[in-house]
Amino acid sequence: MECPHCHQKISGKTCPSCGMEVPSDSRYCMKCGAELGLKSSVSVQEDEFDIESRVLCPDGACTGIIMDGRCIVCGKIFTGKE
Repeated sequence: MECPHCHQKISGKTCPSCGMEVPSDSRYCMKCGAELGLKSSVSVQEDEFDIESRVLCPDGACTGIIMDGRCIVCGKIFTGKE
């Protein structure tokens, strides 16, 4: 499989539903949307992140959450006074 942007070779696999070649770490087929069954490689401990008590980034344009006093997407420091 070849990257459409830089044209470097990347590892791929075949979708069992439609036969399209997709990147090997894909969770869904880019053509038919079939789930490919790959589990996320990111593991979050149960007590590390509580979705019910999360704090959203106060920057109106950012979709991140605050962890350890800083937004995990834009890096904005959160003091709790915003």
